[in-house]
Amino acid sequence: MTTTNTAPTHPPLSFTVEGTPGPQGSKNAFAVKKGGRYTGRVAVVESSAKVGPWREQVAWAARQCHQGTITGPVSVAIVFYLPRPRGHYGTGRNAGSLRASAPALPAVKPDADKLARSTLDALTTARVYTDDAVVVDLAVKKRYADGRPPGAAIEVVAVDVTNTPEPIMGQIEP
Repeated sequence: MTTTNTAPTHPPLSFTVEGTPGPQGSKNAFAVKKGGRYTGRVAVVESSAKVGPWREQVAWAARQCHQGTITGPVSVAIVFYLPRPRGHYGTGRNAGSLRASAPALPAVKPDADKLARSTLDALTTARVYTDDAVVVDLAVKKRYADGRPPGAAIEVVAVDVTNTPEPIMGQIEP
């Protein structure tokens, strides 16, 4: 695999992933038994069953389009498209229509930061960058997948370290 530095010539990586975004949150731990007796070992598993398949989908999609590992700082932007609950739609003859009371934005679980965590780890697995610690700018949005499949739009850009970083949100100085 080719390793690429963070020169401004490194092309931005933009791609979409279809599937249900899975949050990487807490982990559950439990004591392992064998033959009805505790072994002294502890097994640790993800609390969300969706995180494994989501990370695999993101890693696969990233591998299809990236051309080398970015070794320096990167900026990442992710828009998650979440499926709407059935309760947002009417019933009977209005079954395909969105209710007027349905919220415009998904201000509900899963948390945006937990969705980003699983996605950033998948990008590390795909060798888009060396480690998610190189992410210096992160923009995350959650939207409903109205008119499109659930998933995410992801963009990764190598940061030009020769230029002074611009203020974040226009107010906060670096």
